[in-house]
Formats: sequence, structure tokens, C-alpha cells
Amino acid sequence: MRLYLDHNAAAPLRPEAREAMLPWLGPAANPSSAHREGARARTALEDARAAVAALIGARPADVVFTSGATEANNLALRGAMVGRRIVTSAVEHASVLTTAGALAAAGASLAVVDVDAEARVAPADVATAVAGRPALVSVGLANGEVGTIAPVADVAAALAGTGAVLHTDAAQAAGRVPVDVGTLGVHLLSLSSHKMGGPAGAGALWVCAGTALAAQATGGPQERERRAGTENVAALVGFGAAARIAAATLTETAARTEALTARLWAGLRARVPNVIRNGPSDGPRLPNTLNVTFPGCAGESLLVLLDLAGVAASLGSACAAGAPEPSHVLLAMGRERASARNGLRLSVGPDTTDADVARVLDLLPRLVAQVRGGRAA
Repeated sequence: MRLYLDHNAAAPLRPEAREAMLPWLGPAANPSSAHREGARARTALEDARAAVAALIGARPADVVFTSGATEANNLALRGAMVGRRIVTSAVEHASVLTTAGALAAAGASLAVVDVDAEARVAPADVATAVAGRPALVSVGLANGEVGTIAPVADVAAALAGTGAVLHTDAAQAAGRVPVDVGTLGVHLLSLSSHKMGGPAGAGALWVCAGTALAAQATGGPQERERRAGTENVAALVGFGAAARIAAATLTETAARTEALTARLWAGLRARVPNVIRNGPSDGPRLPNTLNVTFPGCAGESLLVLLDLAGVAASLGSACAAGAPEPSHVLLAMGRERASARNGLRLSVGPDTTDADVARVLDLLPRLVAQVRGGRAA
């Protein structure tokens, strides 16, 4: 039986989400239509919106449904940056960094703030980068590669009185750690369905009341004219169901996954010489995420051997043309390029068991020794 340890890439669809979606997978009415079928679809859509809003302590009216966190990040940056300087950190998701870069190429002012060796940005550095100008600041709440939780509330405090608009990508955080928009003090917050066990192709952007946001998809009144286009009712109903179960089980799941990753790290440290943990050694971090480097062990070789042995994991960076590029997150943390290519991410989920961890601890040290011994390409 295969073992799935790549929940930060995509969490398996929750049974509750699958069941909720089934009635909406056949022919369904447009939720903007005025007839009875349209009204049923609209009710299902708004129920889902309420569930997503409840997960983050928000009003349903302030939740804009999108096709995922990538679109939500694009909508936040492109929709709120007009006339503003963009400030972000060096460890953001590509959908933030690439979008910010494209806006800079089109003439926007951009500042990318460095992070420390644990991938954490300093609020004072963010405030300095704003440089007294109207700014849109984007700092991700949790890093999906190494698990660092950013001090977003402290960033908000440091920006108080500057007029800056603060966005956070909470795709990796929501459903794994408590997220409350009021406590964070942000103006915009992005979410992803498939990170919390909903279907792919659904997400949301929370927009604080009074925050100006220019729609990027136009041509219809949907989503209160912030994002035109007929909503994907089935996917969004699944998103809502996943949000409900994530909220109901958050405390229990966080405790379980934290114990599993702690056991996994302790076992690797005891059984594999010179293993390095990437990310916070303590303090705020995602409970389900462990990123490790084994010096002298090519990450891509280890990943292939794990896959052949029935374990799905990931490197800290995507692969291009079969050759892994160094992780921009590990590079920003000060790792050498060779080391930044070899970060292995193990991300567990609600259904991961102690037996799964025991299986990895039996297998992984032997595979590391094999690669280090030169018996793998």
C-alpha cells in the first residue's frame, strides 16, 4: 500500500467533501439564475461561503470565491496595488513572487525583504521597505516548504498608521493552525480548497470591508462584482464541507500531526548521521511539516527511491526539465545552492498514522545510506 506524505502539495479529498459534491456534479443550474433551480444552487453556494468564512473568523459577505489560492493571490496583488509600492518577502509562493515581478516589470516599485535562517521575516524590515510610500504588503502566513509561520500580526502592528494594505497567503495555514482575520490585522487573505481536503480548482480571497479591490475578471456581477464568471458550485460546496470539518477537528488534528512530525524528526536524527532540519527548530511552525536535508545525498535520487518504495514525498522545489532547481526558500535562508536542491519535504495529514511514521523510519535511513554509498544515480 502506498504512503502519501505530500499533503502540502495537495491533501486527499475528504470523504465529507466528496459526499457534499455529489448532488452538484450532474447538470446544475446557474446560481445567478432567478428560477427555483438557480435559487437552490445559490443557497448551496452561500452555505459554502459561510463555512469558509467561519474558518477564518470572517463575514461571509467579505469572501470572494476564486479558482484557487493562485488566482486569489493574483487578485490581491493586481487588484489592490494600483498606485502602490509592492513589498513582499523572499520566501513567498511563486504566485506572489512571479506576479510581483510582472507588476514591477510593468513599472511598479517592488521591494523583496530578506528572511532569517529559519525563513522568518522581521516586521521592522517590512516597515522599512515600505519607505513611507503607499504600499501593498504581501507576507505569507505559513511557508509550505519548511513550515515557518510568519509574524503577520506583528507586521500589521509595524505598519499601523502607514496606510499600507496588508495581504497574507494563508493557503498552507488554514485548517492546520488557527487563522483569524481580526487577530492577524490583515486586509486581504488567500485560501485554497485542496490544501485542506477539498477539491482542486477552488479557493477564496477574503477582503476586509472598505478595502479597494479592482476586479481582474470582468464581465458579470458574480462575487459582488469582484470576480466575474459563473461559480463552480460543486467544487465550492466541497470547499465548504472541507472547511467545516477542518474547523471542527483543527485542535485534534494539529496535536496529532505535530506528534507525528516530532517522532519522525527524532527518529531520523537518531538513525541518520548529519541530518539537517530546514526551518524553525522551535517556535511557531506548521504542525504537519518536516523538511530535512541529508548532506551527501542527492534529493532527486532519494525522491525516486522513495516513490519506488511506495512513499510519495516531495523536494522543496519544483523540477524543470528533469533537473531540480535550488529551492528559493532554502537559498533565502542562507543555504548553499547544492544544499538548496536537496531539501526533502515530508508533510503528513489527518489520516497519517504511527505505523506510517514507523514505516518511513525503517525505510528512509536505508535509502539515504544507499544514495550516499553511490548505489543510486
